[in-house]
Amino acid sequence: MDRKIAFVASDAPSAQTARAALVGRYGTVPEDQADVIVALGGDGFMLQTLHRTQDLRAPVYGMNRGTVGFLMNEYSETDLRERLACAEEEVINPLSMTAQCADGSMHEALAINEVSLLRAGPQAAKLRITIDKRLRLEELVCDGALVATPAGSTAYNYSAHGPILPIGSDVLALTAVAAFRPRRWRGALLPKTAHVRFDVINPDRRPVMADADSIWVENVLWVEIQSDPSIEHRLLFDPGHGLEERLLREQFV
Repeated sequence: MDRKIAFVASDAPSAQTARAALVGRYGTVPEDQADVIVALGGDGFMLQTLHRTQDLRAPVYGMNRGTVGFLMNEYSETDLRERLACAEEEVINPLSMTAQCADGSMHEALAINEVSLLRAGPQAAKLRITIDKRLRLEELVCDGALVATPAGSTAYNYSAHGPILPIGSDVLALTAVAAFRPRRWRGALLPKTAHVRFDVINPDRRPVMADADSIWVENVLWVEIQSDPSIEHRLLFDPGHGLEERLLREQFV
């Protein structure tokens, strides 16, 4: 029996055109009735889709109608059912972020790629880093810092000169963004179970914002981050083109 497919697309014209063509060929059903969700767009749209559908049973198969497309498969209209039948599944867990702001408000968000803290003023940020309730760095003077999952390690983390992590590894990357003190400090590899806390030093003069997969929180006082194994995002990839292969390939270009 053919699996029921829900086609979703970003607002990009190329994605909308692709969706219309695929719906005409294969039909579509609502997301909550689908056996598989096909997302058409770029990596940003894939992240949005994964967040939106995390409580549904259907895995997500992406086809690139955006720019980078690291989380996407190549686009094709003609052999989709065969590709879905052969697709390999990757399961990833997101990071959970809890942040308190200067006005006393609390904010929670999930991040599939990374949680980052960035300076929000002209002066460098000053951050205190605690891992599993143990102080590890008294003061990091920087433009920011982030905690990345293996799936997100080739995104902002890699641009900040952080390590690429094998997709099956039980580690997180803690990476500094333009560290000034300690000079050129690049960060650390942490166990996936680590509980990371950033405290902002002198937040009035050196304001900091936090970002969890483009969910922004301004004027944070502290941010706590940890992996959430209770949530599983299921992605489908063509054989030989899964996240593990893409992570390896990214290191040789």
